[in-house]
Amino acid sequence: MQRAVCVHGHFYQPPRENPWLELVERQPGAYPFHDWNERITAECYEPNTRARILDNEGRITALVNNSARMSFNVGPTLLSWLEVAAPDTLEAIVAADRASQERFGGHGSALAQIYSHPIMPLADPRDARTQVIWGVRDFVHRFGRAPEGMWLPETAVDDTTLELLADHGIRFTILAPHQARAVRAIGTDAWQDVSGGGVDTTMPYDVPLPSGRRIAVFFYDGPISHDIAFNGLLEDGARLADRLASGFRSDRDGPQLVHVATDGETYGHHHRHGEMALAKALELLDAREDIVLTNYGQYLAEHPPTHEATLVQQSSWSCVHGVERWRDDCGCGGDPGSQQRWRAPLRTALDELRVELAEVYERLAGELVTDPWAARDDYVDVILTAGPEQRDVWDAFTARHARTELDASSTRRLRELLELQRHALLMFTSCGWFFEELSRPEPVQVLRYAARALQLAKVLTGGRESESRFVAALALAPSNDPAYGDGQGIYEQLVRPGIASLAQVTAHYAITSLFDPATVLDHIGAYTIEADGEERGQAGRARFAVGRVAVTAVTTAMREELEYAVLHLGDHSFTCGVRRRGDTDDFLAARDAITSSFRSADLPGVIRAIDLHFPGPGFSLGDLFRDEQQRILDLVLSRTLEDVHAAYRGIVRGRVPLLRYLARLDAPLPAPLQSAAEIVLNRDLTTALQAAVPDRDRVLELLEEAAALRVTIDRQGLGHTLGVAVAAASDAADVAAQSSADDATLKGALGLLAALVALVGDMPFDVDVSPAQDVVWRILATKGSELARYASIGEDTTDGTATHVGSADVLAGLHHIAGVLNVAVPAGLTAPR
Repeated sequence: MQRAVCVHGHFYQPPRENPWLELVERQPGAYPFHDWNERITAECYEPNTRARILDNEGRITALVNNSARMSFNVGPTLLSWLEVAAPDTLEAIVAADRASQERFGGHGSALAQIYSHPIMPLADPRDARTQVIWGVRDFVHRFGRAPEGMWLPETAVDDTTLELLADHGIRFTILAPHQARAVRAIGTDAWQDVSGGGVDTTMPYDVPLPSGRRIAVFFYDGPISHDIAFNGLLEDGARLADRLASGFRSDRDGPQLVHVATDGETYGHHHRHGEMALAKALELLDAREDIVLTNYGQYLAEHPPTHEATLVQQSSWSCVHGVERWRDDCGCGGDPGSQQRWRAPLRTALDELRVELAEVYERLAGELVTDPWAARDDYVDVILTAGPEQRDVWDAFTARHARTELDASSTRRLRELLELQRHALLMFTSCGWFFEELSRPEPVQVLRYAARALQLAKVLTGGRESESRFVAALALAPSNDPAYGDGQGIYEQLVRPGIASLAQVTAHYAITSLFDPATVLDHIGAYTIEADGEERGQAGRARFAVGRVAVTAVTTAMREELEYAVLHLGDHSFTCGVRRRGDTDDFLAARDAITSSFRSADLPGVIRAIDLHFPGPGFSLGDLFRDEQQRILDLVLSRTLEDVHAAYRGIVRGRVPLLRYLARLDAPLPAPLQSAAEIVLNRDLTTALQAAVPDRDRVLELLEEAAALRVTIDRQGLGHTLGVAVAAASDAADVAAQSSADDATLKGALGLLAALVALVGDMPFDVDVSPAQDVVWRILATKGSELARYASIGEDTTDGTATHVGSADVLAGLHHIAGVLNVAVPAGLTAPR
C-alpha cells in the first residue's frame, strides 16, 4: 500500500422532526417531494447505494454501492429518519459497511458521528460527553460493531474534544489541513510550523493530548476536496480519478495516502449524477496496479503515524475565524447586506436555558435515579428502540438506574425528565447558527426544541418563569426581517403556535375522524389514541362527532383522558371543543344534547351545546398538524376546486381557436387567459399521467397544445408524477421476477414498464427512470440465463416451481427495454429472434 486513495463523505441532514409529533412535516421548498429529507434521499442517499457504471457507449454495465469502496459517516438523526422513511436505503448503507470490512482487511468504512451535530468546543463539557456516548451507542446499534473513527461536526476541534474521543475508544478523526498548527517526526524535538494549510496531507499524524494519550488525525487534501465540491470535478469520473491520482507527493518516499472529504450530499444532490462520477472514479482507481483504494481504519493499521501534530484550537472546516460562525457575527455564511448579530444572543439564551434545565433535571431526577447524568448517558438505548421491544429496554434501564421500583407516576416523571434533556441537547444543533438569518427553518428548529424542553419543565415544576426569561433574552437577537423584528417575534410567530398539547392532539383526532369515520385512527405521530363512546352523524355537508379518548405521549408516557365534540358546517368552518374527562352522566347529557340538535337540523343549537358543555378555547382547522391540515383542506376544497377548474376549462376550451390565433401572431396572451390555460393544461396533464395506464396519445396531444399556446408547464411536478408511475411499475416487475409466478406475469409487468419508459422518451421534461434501469439490470443479471435457457427450448415448460410460458417473449421484452434505457445486456444473452 505505497500509494493509496480514500474518499470520505459526510452524510448529514439537520433534524427536521416536529418535536411533538417526532415526524418531519411537509416542506413546500422541497417540492415536488414531501420534505427535504425525502428529496435528498431520492437524489443522493438512495442513488449512492446503486450508482451506475457506464461503458464507452453510455450503457449501464453495473450497479455499485459507493459506500462499500469509500469512507463515510451518516448522522445519527438522519439514520433514525431513514430507519422509518427509507429502510431499504438504510439497509444498503449498513450492508456497505459489512462489504467494506471484507474489502479493507476487516476495517469497516463507516465512522461514527457526534449525536446531534453540536459544535463540540462550544458545548457544555457534560453535554459533550453525552453527545459522544450517544454517537458511539447509535453507531453500535446500527452497524453492529465498535467505531474506529468519529466525525466531528464541522470538524470543529480542540484538545478537550479529542480527549473525549479517546475516552470512548475512538482511534482517529478527520480534519481540514488548515487545522494543523505544527508537525514533527515522532522522537524529534523541532516543530515545523504548518499553519495556514501547509501540512503534508498524505500521512496520518498522532496528536499528543494533555492527558498523555494520543489520537490519530488525518488532514484531508484541501484543494482536491474543494474542486470536487465547487469546481466541476464531478462532471467526469475519469477526470476525478486522474485528479485524485495526481495528489501524491514526488518530494518524499514511503507510503502515501491521498484522501478527500466533502459533504456526502455533494454526490447526487449538490451535483446531479455526482454519484455516477464517483462510482466511475473508484472503479478506474481500483483497476490500477499502482494505486489501491483503502479506508482510514485499514491505512492506520498498516501505516501507523510516523509524525505528530499540534492543532489550531477551536478551529473548524467551514469558518476561517475558528468557531465564531456559531457564536458571533464573523461574516461567514452571511448574505450581502445582512447581519448575524443574532448569533451571540441566541447562544447566550440557549446556554442560560440549558443551565436552568440542568438544575431542574438534576434535582428532580435525583429523587428517582442514583446518578441523573449516568442515566441520561444510558437513555440513548431507549431512544434507539421502538415498538414493543422498548418496554424491555426501559425495564433494563430502570433496573440499572432507579433508586426503587417505579410506579406509573414516577415512570412518567422520569421519562419527562429524560425527554427534557434530549431536547436540551438537540437545541444546540449547529445548523441553527450556520446560515444568514434567525427566521430560517434551522434556527427556528432549535427554538422549537427549546420550546419543547420548556413545556416539559413547566409540566414538571408548574412554573413559567424559565420561558419568560428565555423569550426576553431572545429579544436581544435582531432579525434581518422587519416582519419579525427579533428572536422574541420569531418565537411568538413561528414557534409558540406550534407548541402542542394533548388537547390539541385530541382536536386533531376529532376533526380528522370526521373524514375517515370507518378508519380506526389509533396514533398521531408520537401519540397513541384510544377512543370510546363515540357518536357521529352527517346531513348534507354538515358532520358532527362526540366522543371520549385516552391520549398517550409515547416518548414521555404522559396520558390524559379527554372528551371532545366537533361540528363541520362545510368548507373550512369547524367548531371543536375539548375538555378533561368528567362524570359519565355529564358526558352522556352533552352527547345527547349535541346529537339531538344535529338530528333536528338545528346547527346553531349544536354550536351552542358545544360552547356550553366544552367551555374554554376552541379548536379549528388551523390547529391541526401541518400534513393533516393540508389533507383536510384538499378534501374540503375539492368541490370548490372542481368548480373552479370547470370554470377555467370552459373559458379555455371555448377559446382555443382564439388562443392559437394569438400565439400564431406572436401576441402575448392576456394574463387571465394565460393563467387559466396553465391551470387547465397542467391539471389535465397530471390527471393523464396518473392513470393506471397513461394514454400516450392524450398526453402528447396536451403537450402539443401547451406548446402551441406557449403555456408554461410544471416540468418538475409532472416529471415527478411520471417518475412515481415508473417506480411503481418497476417495483411490480421486480416482484414478478422474484416470485414463483409464471413468466406470463413477468411479461405483463414488463409490458406496462415498457409503455411508461416509451412515454418518458416523448416528454419535454426530465423523468427519473433509475428504478426501471435498476430492475431491468437486476432481472437480466439474475434471471437472464434462466430465461435464455427456457427460450432456447422453444416450448412451454414447468420445472416444479414456476411455469415458463413465453420465456422468449419475456427475454425479448427485456432486451427492448434495456436498449431504451441504455442498460447493457450481459454477454451471452442474445435476443431471441
